[in-house]
Amino acid sequence: MLMRLLCSFSLLAACASAAEVVTYDEHIRPIFREHCMKCHGEDEPKAGLNLSTHDTVLKGGSAGAVVVAGRASSSLLFKAITDENEDKRMPFKNAPLATAKIELIREWIQSGLRESAKSSSLTVARDIGFKPTVTVKPGGPPPMPENLAPFTPPETKRALPVIAMAASPSAPLLAVAGHEHVRLIDLNTRQPIGALAFPEGQPNVIRFSGDGRVLMVAGGKPVQSGSVVLFDVRSGKRLTKLGDETDAVLSADISPDQRLIAFGGSGKVVKVYNTADGKLRYKLARHTDWITALAFSPDGNALASADRAGAIQLWDAANGGILLTLAEHKAAVRTLAWRGDSRMLASGGEDGVLVWWDARDGWPAIVKNNAHPPRRPEGVYGPMPNGVLAAVFGPAGELLTTGRDRQVRLWAADGGAQQSFSAETALPLQAAIGYDGKTFVAGDAAGHLTFHNALSGKLPK
Repeated sequence: MLMRLLCSFSLLAACASAAEVVTYDEHIRPIFREHCMKCHGEDEPKAGLNLSTHDTVLKGGSAGAVVVAGRASSSLLFKAITDENEDKRMPFKNAPLATAKIELIREWIQSGLRESAKSSSLTVARDIGFKPTVTVKPGGPPPMPENLAPFTPPETKRALPVIAMAASPSAPLLAVAGHEHVRLIDLNTRQPIGALAFPEGQPNVIRFSGDGRVLMVAGGKPVQSGSVVLFDVRSGKRLTKLGDETDAVLSADISPDQRLIAFGGSGKVVKVYNTADGKLRYKLARHTDWITALAFSPDGNALASADRAGAIQLWDAANGGILLTLAEHKAAVRTLAWRGDSRMLASGGEDGVLVWWDARDGWPAIVKNNAHPPRRPEGVYGPMPNGVLAAVFGPAGELLTTGRDRQVRLWAADGGAQQSFSAETALPLQAAIGYDGKTFVAGDAAGHLTFHNALSGKLPK
């Protein structure tokens, strides 16, 4: 028992020293020597893989390279030691590696496969800095609702959770899902302006067009019907209705130029329609599970789609051709968000992982494995919920996220943590950033909205 405790303390010390830099010589070789080198050492290494030196690890085996600098999730070696199938997991026919050892190997790969403390990272440096782009604002006053038709929302026994929410990119306007309607709120006064009827059912997705003139609302009635409706923001009038689904639409987006609408759901197929004539332009049938998130890039060139199995695809928005497959999530992807320069795509999932993807080549430039780590109340044991529920970029490249830890977090353009706000009433399901980047909004499972100031924290009620 004493020896076991000493080993644990030794491993914890190694992890602590690894906070600065994890190296092959100091941290990884001892793990390989203890668990792997009987089969993958210098003497007749199985599958041609020799883990006894840094050079031979980088060389790989008969199947090719086994480690990719900066990408643990794509490294064959890391996949082998974390495989859930006991017949495939390494070390073969032995107990899995201790979690702390797996995390050391993960950090070694992610930090660049250093041989020693004096070695340089093998990860190729890339510029992911935010470069503001010139946005075209609509002429005249900001598009705000004017003289909306009177509408009385249906009565409900309790407030509907904030399932969908969006802030206008060009005006102090917030749109929030309600029961068979959408609430419109002035972000300056935080007072309601009016509401738009959505008798089609539950609004599951709300999006503004790039100029803020058009509001897209998608949803429906589960196992009955689903569609997408476009509204003129100023007048509140319906412009068009697209789709005639047999189940509610779960994900949707409108292209920046308002010419395309993409939506999907339990059918596992993404459908893209022309708004001009209402005709189907193309279908995307590569996903194997429900479509959970869709997002057009701000420049209109790409369309990102994600599903309940954790897969993300990047498509050519013009013709539906596949551009990239993005693999990092191990559970349902809940949210997709593009940075304003169309360079970075953020994804968050039920696995608790938050990723900034470089859209040029699909490289996960920043990976937060515990962006919203579960909080364990005193006296509570067992697994705790984890997961990223919503993400939205602001005008300066900042990213606002909500998670199952009941926190609303603000991240800088380089991925650094900036601020964190607690959700006091219920689980925060949605997030929005005002058009000027000064106001953050969280919508929770109890139907409440919480407003935060970008500089000073929570706004007074």
